[in-house]
Amino acid sequence: MSKNTASVPDALPISQALNASTSLSVLRHRLEDSRRRHAAVMPCLAASLAPHVSASPADEGGWTLVAANASVAAKLRQLQPRLEQRLLDCGFAAVPLKIKVRSV
Repeated sequence: MSKNTASVPDALPISQALNASTSLSVLRHRLEDSRRRHAAVMPCLAASLAPHVSASPADEGGWTLVAANASVAAKLRQLQPRLEQRLLDCGFAAVPLKIKVRSV
């Protein structure tokens, strides 16, 4: 009886896999853009507010800041014009900035 073994290709490093797949490459770009946007707006946030704000990947529909709770979201909405101006000043394309409360 012969043993039937399938050849398993060597695993690719994650960076190589991300670059090899168009959809993964787009996702990587969106995540990096979001990270850079988040870093750009952080100086506009009070030190007590910043840990309660995260970001979702940017897409053609805009960029979303995710607030830990409704109070944080309310403060972000007050700061929204300032945050949008900061993004423009940092050279980011003007896309709608959305603010959402993190769902539990």
